[in-house]
Amino acid sequence: MLELFIYGIVLGGIISLGAVGLTLVYGIIRFANFAHGDLMTGGAYIALFLVTGLLSWIGVPDVIFSPLSFGVRMVIAFPIAMFLIGCVAIITDRILFKKLREKKSSAVIMAMSSLGAAFIMRMIILIIWGADSLFYRPGVLRPALDLPLHVKIRPDQIFILVAVSVLIAALHIFLNNSKMGKAMRATADNMDLALVSGIDTERIIIWTWGIGGALAAAGGMLYGIDVQLHPYMGWNFLIPIFAATILGTIGNMYGALVGGLVIGVAQQMSTAFLLPTYKPAVAFVIMILILLIRPKGIFGGSS
Repeated sequence: MLELFIYGIVLGGIISLGAVGLTLVYGIIRFANFAHGDLMTGGAYIALFLVTGLLSWIGVPDVIFSPLSFGVRMVIAFPIAMFLIGCVAIITDRILFKKLREKKSSAVIMAMSSLGAAFIMRMIILIIWGADSLFYRPGVLRPALDLPLHVKIRPDQIFILVAVSVLIAALHIFLNNSKMGKAMRATADNMDLALVSGIDTERIIIWTWGIGGALAAAGGMLYGIDVQLHPYMGWNFLIPIFAATILGTIGNMYGALVGGLVIGVAQQMSTAFLLPTYKPAVAFVIMILILLIRPKGIFGGSS
């Protein structure tokens, strides 16, 4: 059970990256972005193209960082994919969601539009890479490390925990210490007041989409390192991400982090009693219970 708990923390960290990005967007723009999961998929596949394609073609040696299963190319691809998916998120907002906001479209119209955007992203991935599961380095399988209490964990999973911690810490420092981060927090609290105070809210929205997309891409790449890549991976993450966001209180970054860890641990621990195929149902059940018992989430005060 302890081993499942640790695996749950690893999975929860990946979910948290998606949930934090989703809750940042919702906190400022106030709509549920159903394309967020497919941004995770996009990040993973862009990294795949860089690692197995572009960086290979230009002659970048893929020196493996033993005992990890990846090397130099993945380190180079990671920030590039985050940046590119951040740009994709911004472009999607400029082309689609900004137009809908200007027309004062309802939250339902915005959500359905994001669902359409998600299908388009997924179909592009299916056309280019097909429907088969893929790996960053096929055939490379590193042995797990033996920890006390008979716990085994792969070096890649330790890297995932470190990467999630670094990204969340960097976001925390950015939001609390930079001028842009403080402006984002002010806009999330009250957009009209922020606008009256002279804050360029459209610029804040652009930054929010960029950061949210970059975090989603990071989550997708880390999941690809841990397991494998397939076109529906982000879509399968959508319910856990929304459950984590709701559990931790919508719009609360730290709540999304806690919610993601709780959902990840609950899903992995459930495999001790249920088949692994039921893991998404666990997140769905938790989401329903939270909506029934504490609709504002664990950090949202009493309903």
